[in-house]
Formats: sequence, structure tokens, C-alpha cells
Amino acid sequence: MIDNFKGKTAVLTGAGSGFGLECARIGAKLGMNLVLVDVQQDALDKAEAEMSVEGVQVLARKVDVSNAQAMEQLAADVQARFGAPHFVFNNAGVGAGGLVWENSVADWEWVLGVNLWGVVHGVRLFTPMMLAAAKADPTYQGHIVNTASMAGLLTAPNMGIYNVSKHAVVSLTETLYQDLQLVTDQISASVLCPYFVPTGINQSHRNRPTELAADKPTASQLIGQAQNDKAVGSGKVSATEVAQKVLDAVATGQFYIYSHPHALGNVQSRMEAMVQGLNPPDPFAAKPEIGVKLKAALRG
Repeated sequence: MIDNFKGKTAVLTGAGSGFGLECARIGAKLGMNLVLVDVQQDALDKAEAEMSVEGVQVLARKVDVSNAQAMEQLAADVQARFGAPHFVFNNAGVGAGGLVWENSVADWEWVLGVNLWGVVHGVRLFTPMMLAAAKADPTYQGHIVNTASMAGLLTAPNMGIYNVSKHAVVSLTETLYQDLQLVTDQISASVLCPYFVPTGINQSHRNRPTELAADKPTASQLIGQAQNDKAVGSGKVSATEVAQKVLDAVATGQFYIYSHPHALGNVQSRMEAMVQGLNPPDPFAAKPEIGVKLKAALRG
């Protein structure tokens, strides 16, 4: 947890839009040094200009978070400019759906590359820097937040590739929390599990690299995209509200961060089925009409 943000350094991936941009805006108002990371240059330039107007120090870098060497260079740049960061938000993410057996190798490499490996690189590179800072300064406080999803706690059909990536982030972050508890009292971690929030993630294919270009979409992938567009676009909780929840969690040391706590009923029924050895429950029990429409579309 961090009890005073002023003058502290924040590294934020996916900072050009969504949760990353909104956290940067809050961080700027709190007087933080900001390291803005995004793969989309125009969005990054816009964010950098906006934050600079706030009068805070800004380091902006165009980085593909799935690229180990690029992330290593980012970490070196952060160390050289600001020293060890205090708040690391491994937030960059992309979305993809469709029946799980219809995803290509390129689909898997793209989604896991950003959603999982991007977090892995953030953890493996910045945690040692933060631990060194904590060892050198007993007043140092650090916190790492990784963006997962409610899809990391549930297994909704027709979006398996996304579910897999986000389940991995939840597991990674829970383990990171436990590992940090073993070695330090000065650094902790949280996992962000948002539900449907209008962030632009449903249009993340705009930044898909050409070497991992998508095949012609299957019917299930087109259905999944349309369903996701509707769900994300109609979200009532804003990215700004979620970003505030993130900063509040960092300040209080809260581990699980939810945008829609009411959705946890589905998580509870899933966990109860696991404990009781039952088959996975109907993911559409609360809204059966959605399941009926999806089944009809996929079988049609």
C-alpha cells in the first residue's frame, strides 16, 4: 500500500486509453511522476501532452508489452529517469473470442502475449527494482496492480482464449501477493477484475501486429465480437470510476478490485460447484435469454 502518492513514480501500461489513461489522470492530479506505456503512438502522444499540462514529470514509451527486449529497455529507462517505481499497473490488454477450438496459433500468441506475457514481464522486471529500493530505504512503499477480468474468475463460453489469459493473471497475481508477503512488508499487490466497462478493449484488434494477423473470422468469432461490442458499449460503470477504485486499493492494501461486485454471485456458484464436485453451472442462470440467443446463433 502507498499512503502518499505525491512525488512517487507510476508505471502504467495501456496508458493511452481505458483504465491506464484514467489512472494516469488521477496520478497526475496526485502529483505523481508518470511513465506512460502504450503500443498506439497517437493515443500515447495525446496522453503525454495531457499529463504534461498538469505539470508532472512524464516519460512516454511506445512498447509492445509482449516483447521481452522492449520491456527490458523500458525498465532500464524507468530506472535511469526515476529510479525504482512505486506503483506499477500492468494493465495493457486485448480481447478475442469464438469457440475455443477455432482460435488459431496466431490468436493464442497475440492474446497470451499481451494479456499474460505483458504482465509477466512487468512483474519480473519491476519487482526486483522495487525490492532493491525497499531494502535500501525502510520508508519506501510499493504496489503492483495487474489487470485481469471477471473472465479470470469465470468461464463464459465463446471467449475461452480470453478466459485462459485472465485466469493466468489472477493466479500469477495471487502468487505474487503471497511471495511478497514472505520477503517484505513494504511492497504488495492487487488484481483488478473488471466486468463490462466501456474502455475500447472490444476494438483492441486495431493494434494487432501484422505478423500475428487474424485469419478470416469464423461465425463464432463474429458472434462473440458482436456480443462483446454490445456488452462493453452498454456498460454503466465508467473507466474513471474503476481507476479510482484502483488507486483506493493501492492506498488501503486491498487485493481484489471489482468494478461490479454484484457479479460475484456467478463466481460463488462456480466455486461451490468445484468444492462439491459438480459439473460447471449454467453461466447464464441469471440471464437465461442471453444463453438461449447464443446457442441459437451458434447452432443456426
